[in-house]
Amino acid sequence: MNSPKHITIDTYDYPLPDERIAKFPLDRRDQSKLLHYHNGTIQESQFFHIPELLPAETLLVFNNTKVIHARLFFQKPTGSVIEVFCLEPYQMAVSQSFEQRQQCTWTCFIGNNKKWKEAPLTRNVSINGQDVTLTATRRQAVGNAWIVEFSWTGNVSFAEIIDQAGVIPLPPYLHREAVSSDNERYQTVYAKLQGSVAAPTAGLHFTPEVFEALKAKHIDTDFITLHVGAGTFKPVNTPTIGEHEMHVEKIEIARENIQCIHQHFGKPIIPVGTTTVRTIESVYWFGVKLSQNPDLQAMHVLQWDPYELAEVALPADQAYQNVLDWMDRQEIDRLEGDTQLLIAPGYTYHVISGLITNFHQPKSTLLLLVSALIGDNWRQCYDYALSHDFRFLSYGDSCLLLP
Repeated sequence: MNSPKHITIDTYDYPLPDERIAKFPLDRRDQSKLLHYHNGTIQESQFFHIPELLPAETLLVFNNTKVIHARLFFQKPTGSVIEVFCLEPYQMAVSQSFEQRQQCTWTCFIGNNKKWKEAPLTRNVSINGQDVTLTATRRQAVGNAWIVEFSWTGNVSFAEIIDQAGVIPLPPYLHREAVSSDNERYQTVYAKLQGSVAAPTAGLHFTPEVFEALKAKHIDTDFITLHVGAGTFKPVNTPTIGEHEMHVEKIEIARENIQCIHQHFGKPIIPVGTTTVRTIESVYWFGVKLSQNPDLQAMHVLQWDPYELAEVALPADQAYQNVLDWMDRQEIDRLEGDTQLLIAPGYTYHVISGLITNFHQPKSTLLLLVSALIGDNWRQCYDYALSHDFRFLSYGDSCLLLP
């Protein structure tokens, strides 16, 4: 596998006028346009036709993460407003942190940080008719973020607090504040496990009617969880990919879901969204690492692992079997870990055979991931979309990419 470290990010630029960025979703999710790319040919369709366009016996894999109301605002007695943006729990599993009923600690971005002196911040919240006082205490800086300890009165969970007190975070390129409809529309209809600060947007087009149509076409579906971090919007600010540090995201995947993918090898496996791609390909590389060291204690996939481990790559079914065997030895039924996987041209896909995704920002790692799948034809697809009034980015239109 060729290392992408030498790739210059300027090669993955394209003109994206602001008016082409969808600021709001369409009235109906499945009415969005669909660019269908198949083996070099481009056709235009609408998303509700996707069941007819998928190969027979496809397994669609979805990311069922749920976007949390990550933005908490505190007003000081002086009138200054401090924003505490919850990124991820500090030294605790996501699900465990949301279950806490007195105190929990998170890594956070802080807006207007200079106005926050030493004293803790407090605010009152009404939850199920109960008055709750939420306190935020800033502990220490970690890079450009902070460790913040939250504590509160009342016998309520942190999940209830953040749901009632927080605001859903929208991508910065929308240049607008969240409105009430975003609480529903910036979630997939199958969102289940709280933990993301950005939606897995390829899934926003799916509706119960589309799922029914998939079932009628005997298209199988399965779910994994990758909690999307703020790093998904992190632009590549270095001239070459080798100098870019990929963000780390937390993965959660049940044994039965790993088995489902494992049993489907030999038939088309198509992920919905780039986060799903990174998850199921990361499980593959964890399986490769286990073949080198069966005694690993946890799943950590690093940015350059695929390119450094290319010579010891395994068939996909063997890598996944290694993971299942390791879970047996660990006596666990959920694989929890993290991934920093960078997929760029030069990467060899081991699990997936296509992709459903939205249109991504210029010079982004998500565009590199698409190019790794369809090569330079990404430019042909994006030129077509720009010249045929497709809507771009999170609330925009969709593509089905079948190389």
